[in-house]
Amino acid sequence: MHMPRVISVVDDDASIRVAIDSLLRSRGYTVCTFASAAELLQSPQLNDTSCVITDVRMPDMSGVELQAVLRSQAHSAPFIFITAFPDNSARVRALRDGAACFLSKPFDAATLIKCVDAAIAAHDAT
Repeated sequence: MHMPRVISVVDDDASIRVAIDSLLRSRGYTVCTFASAAELLQSPQLNDTSCVITDVRMPDMSGVELQAVLRSQAHSAPFIFITAFPDNSARVRALRDGAACFLSKPFDAATLIKCVDAAIAAHDAT
């Protein structure tokens, strides 16, 4: 049985969620969007998530903290980070903890799609 490919998009900026949602749906992905890390953590879609795209800086819990929580719960879904505030320490920590990509806003659609496709292919290979 093949697991559904759900991409979970976590960003406190609604316009970013809508843009990424429409881009990924146009590529055939199933997308769930969340306004906060807590929303994703409480979601039934969490277990179907094949990839997480998250903002680094969000109120309450950062994307890097979200990645740490999911790793501590044995979730292995790859993470793609997006940020308007490139912070080298966050980038280093995210990549050290297994982030697939770390993109600065604004990023182009082709780059994000390449990251998602590569992250899912690598995850499927494990």
